[in-house]
Amino acid sequence: MKVKEVSQLTGISVRTLHHYDDIGLLTPDELTEAGYRIYSDDSLATLQQILFFRELGFSLKRIKELLDSPAFNRQEAFEMQREMLVDKRKQLDSMIATIDKTILQGKGELVMTNEEKFKGFDFSNNPYEQEARERWGDKAVDASNQKAAKFGPELGEEMNRIYFKLAEIRHLDPASDEAQAGIGEWFVLLNKMGDYSLEAFAGLGQMYVADERFTRNIDKFGEGLARWMCGAMGVFAEQGD
Repeated sequence: MKVKEVSQLTGISVRTLHHYDDIGLLTPDELTEAGYRIYSDDSLATLQQILFFRELGFSLKRIKELLDSPAFNRQEAFEMQREMLVDKRKQLDSMIATIDKTILQGKGELVMTNEEKFKGFDFSNNPYEQEARERWGDKAVDASNQKAAKFGPELGEEMNRIYFKLAEIRHLDPASDEAQAGIGEWFVLLNKMGDYSLEAFAGLGQMYVADERFTRNIDKFGEGLARWMCGAMGVFAEQGD
């Protein structure tokens, strides 16, 4: 199949397929004299596996390392991916059940315990950990994980508490005293897990807006929260200098 046909079949853009070729992740089986990339059924199977890995949050660099490993076994990888997807489905089902109960509680039809409010949330596996390792190195991420491990489930509850609190005041000027007090709590919590300078704190806020994954997850607590936090974190860093 030509690259355009693969694109139409899979929904992956031609540009993305070219990128996969450029980085050596998915090389076409043949390049015609006219410059057309030709993909075989075996290449399509590899592409399918790549897309499963991407869906599970693996970086392209990590996927390439796995595929290039002499110990890589395609069938074993599919079985592993299936187990991970089943676990992901279970977590999503649990979160859906939690939000259904939360909706009923909002209607006054039931009362939830604090534990029930956070059932389904799982902070034990960070989907961005591999990317963080690539950006900042193993040492920094391992140190952060060790600190986070000391807090256990309480860490996730505290993160959610602050997110909800900030969402409630996101209509305020990010430079207001109340906004700065709230974002200050976020700064303190992050430094319990890692080591954030004021500059790094402001940079993280910018990532909340620049990276759609962060924006999407943060805005679940309130539309526009990610952008508001970015502004508030920038002000906090400036005032702390």
